[in-house]
Amino acid sequence: MGVIVLFRCLLVALFGASIFLSTACTFWRKDVVPPLQVVPRVDLERYTGTWFEIARFPHRFQEGCVASSATYTLRSDGTIEVLNQCRKGSPDGEVSSAQGKGWVVDKETNAKLKVSFFWPFSGDYWIIDLGENYDYAVVGHPNRKYLWILSRTPPMEEVLYQRILERLRNQSYDLSKLIYTAPSNPPSPGS
Repeated sequence: MGVIVLFRCLLVALFGASIFLSTACTFWRKDVVPPLQVVPRVDLERYTGTWFEIARFPHRFQEGCVASSATYTLRSDGTIEVLNQCRKGSPDGEVSSAQGKGWVVDKETNAKLKVSFFWPFSGDYWIIDLGENYDYAVVGHPNRKYLWILSRTPPMEEVLYQRILERLRNQSYDLSKLIYTAPSNPPSPGS
């Protein structure tokens, strides 16, 4: 009888271990994505100015926003003044704005920044794609929960937009969440 009990205990232990390992491996595999890559170098003076949102992942803080834009101004202390604006509800809706501050956290590339709209809270702002002439930019987050495709002038050419989407797929972004938001009546910076 002792051998049978020992055999049953061994089977239960092996079964339990196999379930644990199977679950652990499945969980581990689905969460493994390569680290998010940023552009090699950003000239902050060229990056400043107004950008218009072409597409983004939906977020609670942008609910009801259309025709969104962001204006960046480099300050003398090296920080960046941020002015985000949108129209509420429709392209002719009331202008809503939020002011914040950004700062570089990776001086080697200037592509990894932090942005804060409510001190002491801040979020990652990583520049992961950038036009050679600074005509478009793609901003992401290391865990890929945020994404913005920006352009100096809306709308963006379809060919360029599709190339950007392909590079985002290669960066393991789930583009099923992406919403196209190109503005038809963006607010003027500071309005």
